[in-house]
Amino acid sequence: MRIVSATKGLEEGTLLRMSEVIAETLSEKIPLAVLSGPTFAQEIAAGEPAAVVIASDDVAAAEEIQRAFSTPSLRLYASTDVVGVELGAALKNVIAIGAGICRGLGLGSNSVAALITRGLAEITRLALAMGAQPRTLAGLAGLGDLVLTATGDLSRNRFVGVQLGHGFSLEQILASMTMVAEGVGTCRAAQQLGRAKSVDLPIINKMYEVLYESKDPRQAIRELMERPLTSE
Repeated sequence: MRIVSATKGLEEGTLLRMSEVIAETLSEKIPLAVLSGPTFAQEIAAGEPAAVVIASDDVAAAEEIQRAFSTPSLRLYASTDVVGVELGAALKNVIAIGAGICRGLGLGSNSVAALITRGLAEITRLALAMGAQPRTLAGLAGLGDLVLTATGDLSRNRFVGVQLGHGFSLEQILASMTMVAEGVGTCRAAQQLGRAKSVDLPIINKMYEVLYESKDPRQAIRELMERPLTSE
């Protein structure tokens, strides 16, 4: 038997990745893989070309799943970096909320591009502190998934950000949705992980203040721009 996790998030409280939750729950050790990448389910169902990553500590299991899942319209790349794939998948949802806020406030492409790029730097810093491989965050499960979720109209997390930028409260936004925006819960866990690992996460921390401390989104952006100058 093989288990493939396609769940993107961090468990609140324990801060565990989803594969860790699954492994903790199982009564026996079973080969486990995680699947992630820049995909909207609606487009996959329509047969549009897409590429994703399948990662497992068990190389043979990853390659077996890669062969089984690949189709003429879905290309899988095998990886052994479970940590990087899962953290890229989870944390990009938080940055996507920020990108949505930029759009909701009427800001242009410069602002969104800057937020995506610096957001990826934060994701990478935290992922590396937890044992991920740098190239994973520059690939499909990192940069690719982040760009899609931060710019795509089908993104639920971006939608939350757009509505926050329009002045709606988080409670109003979530009450209007029939699907889950994973970045809302992940933001709290990511903020806690950053503190636990002593990793600087300015964008994620500001998103936490907007979501959970009612900080005005425009003020949050202003404070990000006024941070002490540093090197890239």
